Amino acid sequence: MKVLVTGATGQVGRHVVEQLVAAGASVVVLTRRADAVFPAGVTVARGDLLTPSSLPLADVSRMYLFPEPRTAREVVARAVASGVTRIVTLSSGAVTGGFDTDFQLPVEQVVEASGLEWTHLRPGDFASNTLRLWGRMIRSSRVVRYAAPSAPSLAIHEADIAAVAVAALLSDGHTGRWYDLTGPELVTRREQVGAIGAALGEEVRFEEVSPVEARDILLAQGGWAAENADFLLGFADYSADGPSFEDVDWSAPLLPLPTVAEVLGRPARTYAQWARDNVDAFR
Repeated sequence: MKVLVTGATGQVGRHVVEQLVAAGASVVVLTRRADAVFPAGVTVARGDLLTPSSLPLADVSRMYLFPEPRTAREVVARAVASGVTRIVTLSSGAVTGGFDTDFQLPVEQVVEASGLEWTHLRPGDFASNTLRLWGRMIRSSRVVRYAAPSAPSLAIHEADIAAVAVAALLSDGHTGRWYDLTGPELVTRREQVGAIGAALGEEVRFEEVSPVEARDILLAQGGWAAENADFLLGFADYSADGPSFEDVDWSAPLLPLPTVAEVLGRPARTYAQWARDNVDAFR
């Protein structure tokens, strides 16, 4: 069985590749990064989902699909024509919540209409978002300057998302299902910073600032943090056609979902475990 992994250097995709190799699967990856390094035995194809003709589909029977709505229809059509039988799609919990109407949702719809076996993964808050938001601050000063320290998160370890993806790719019983995925417990932003400090063996302080100040800090960082600052801090909505922040009932309790444990037969990894696994990125 040969599995194609798109988005193979992403927050989840790199774990999917590693876990597929560990499971003994034949893996081919699509990447545009010339400097990307993969486990031994992985076949590397240079290309991009924006160029569907670059997909290495020869002898591929299953595919892990990173969401790219602009070319999803052609990508899936090529997969069907080449003999792919199963697609596992990285989507978002925002689809379940009705926030996403124009990014992950259209990709899900194209995959479902293909006639192939499909499974959609809908994770919530990635634990790695805290690295992309706070990593620079922690490395330089051991202080996180951010808003709302008591705001709760159900951050999920990306290796758990990948493990569910691998289960859906390699085993039966997952076809036609969408899996909403969360971490196993609520953690506040202040507790996340504390977990990073514990992993480092050093104090990392949380210095509360206003949302406007936090936004300015993220914009100054550039990259992913700047691109997502408005959404993360409530200045912009997730999707153009989704509900606005003002329309959402934020009083509804956040509850961890048992999906990871149910699919994998073991507990989901905690945020503290994620911090330990990624501690070198904060040094």
